[in-house]
Amino acid sequence: MKKMPVLKTAMTPFPYSVSLDASFDEASELMGHHNVRHLPVTRDRQVVGVITDRDLVSAMHVRSQSDDTGSLSVSDLYMADPYVVSIDEPLGNVLLTMAERHIGSAIVTRAGKLVGMFTTVDACRSFGEYLREHFPQPTDDVVA
Repeated sequence: MKKMPVLKTAMTPFPYSVSLDASFDEASELMGHHNVRHLPVTRDRQVVGVITDRDLVSAMHVRSQSDDTGSLSVSDLYMADPYVVSIDEPLGNVLLTMAERHIGSAIVTRAGKLVGMFTTVDACRSFGEYLREHFPQPTDDVVA
């Protein structure tokens, strides 16, 4: 019987992260520059939350609807208590938990330290690779 793959086989290692006290603009620039949609939020090198591109878009919308020109920071926008999971967790468990909770990312740790991110993009890539491996098609070498 095959053993279920663990999270480290499908995650994105060495993720970018943003400090809790970073500005809205810093988080937005970091996401845009590195083409990512989720950033772990840290305080004193410990993960305290996650901020997403949706959080930033929502904040921009609210900001455009008000006269408040005050500066926003990550601490105003991030989601505390994110889904944090061990690098050795079976991939199936992570996928099912994300689906049940309707969440788009998991923060991956080893011994309490940030080591990766797992997002719906990683899940799609992993599933696509699985399908190609188990159900090869003559056109798999051709990209649409």
